[in-house]
Amino acid sequence: MSNLTEFKCPNCGGPLEFDSTVQKLRCPYCRSTYTIEELDAQDIENNADEPISLEWDAGTSVWKEEEIDAMAEYVCRSCGGTIVTDRTTSATSCPFCGNPVVMNDQVSGMLRPDLVIPFKLDKEAAKAGLRRHLSDKKLLPRVFTEENHIDEIKGVYVPFWLFDADVRADMRYRATRVRSWTEGDYNVTETSYYSVYRGGTLSFSAVPVDGSRKMDDILMEAIEPFDVSAAVPFSTAYLAGYYADKYDVSDEETFGRANERIKVSTMSTFDSTVVGYSGVTPQGVSIGLNRGTAQYALYPVWLLNTSWQGQQYTFAMNGQTGKFVGDLPVDNGRYWIMALRNTGIVALILLIIMMLVLR
Repeated sequence: MSNLTEFKCPNCGGPLEFDSTVQKLRCPYCRSTYTIEELDAQDIENNADEPISLEWDAGTSVWKEEEIDAMAEYVCRSCGGTIVTDRTTSATSCPFCGNPVVMNDQVSGMLRPDLVIPFKLDKEAAKAGLRRHLSDKKLLPRVFTEENHIDEIKGVYVPFWLFDADVRADMRYRATRVRSWTEGDYNVTETSYYSVYRGGTLSFSAVPVDGSRKMDDILMEAIEPFDVSAAVPFSTAYLAGYYADKYDVSDEETFGRANERIKVSTMSTFDSTVVGYSGVTPQGVSIGLNRGTAQYALYPVWLLNTSWQGQQYTFAMNGQTGKFVGDLPVDNGRYWIMALRNTGIVALILLIIMMLVLR
C-alpha cells in the first residue's frame, strides 16, 4: 500500500529537511532545528495518504503493463500535486512545491534498512569537490571547465548489503632468491627455490556490495571506504530532503560479489606476508568462508551530472568522506604533445647513454 510521510516543523508547519552540517532536521523557513529523538517524542509524523491507483486514459498510445508495474503514484500532502516515481524510490521531493517526502511502503517491513550513515557533507561540498576534481587534470580540455555545467546534483541514499564473514585460508607459494657475484673472469648467478606455506584465519566486517541496479558498481566501489562505525539505526527522518532507493538486488544475488571481494582481500593480505624473496608465484589457494551474515544499509552519495559537447559525464562523491570520482574527457592535442615530449626526453637520454658507451 503506497503512502507518504512528510516531516513538518512543529513551530511553523514548514517542511523539515535533514541538515548534514548540524546532524539535525532543520526548517528552511523559521530555521528551527530538531533531533531525531525530539521528533519521535513529539510524534509529528502525519497520517499517511491513501494510495492512488495508476489509471490512464486511452490515447494514441497506452502504457505497457510492465511500465505501470514499475511506477508508483502519490499525492503531496502540502500542495496536492501528483508525485510519480519508480517503485524503488524511497525518498524524493515534490516537483511542484519542493517538499521532501518519504515513501513509507518502500522503507518498511522486509525492506526496512538496518543502518544508515547520515550525510556529513552538503551540496556546496559536492560542488567544491567537482572543482577540485577538475583542477589538477593535465589532459582535461581547457574549455571543459568553462563550458560544462551541472545539469543535476542530488544527494542519494544508496542501498548496500554489508557482509560479515570468517575466513580460513591455506596458501602455497613457489619463491626464489637470486644471488650474483664475480669469480675471476666469470659472473656467477645462483638461484635458490623455496616452497612457502601460509595459513590462518581472518574476520571481515561490513564488506559493502551495491544493492541497486541503477548505480554503477564500479563508481560505487571507487568512492569507498565508508566509515561504518558512524552508522546509526535507521530512521526515515534521515531521508528528509534527499533521494533514496530501496534495494532491487537481493542479498543472495550479491553473494558472488561479496565472496570475490573477500577472496581478493584475503589473498592480498597473505601475499603481503611473503617477503624477502626475488620472486613469488602462488601455487595453491584454499579459502573457506563461514558465519556469513548480511545487513541492509543506506550509504550517502552525491551524484552530479554534467554535459559538454553533447555528452554527459557522471560524477559521484562519498557523502561522508568527500572522496570524489568520475570520468573526464581527454584533450587529444594535449595528449599527443605530452606523449611526443616524453618520447623526446627518452630519446635524448638514450642518445646520451650511447655517446658515453662509445667513448
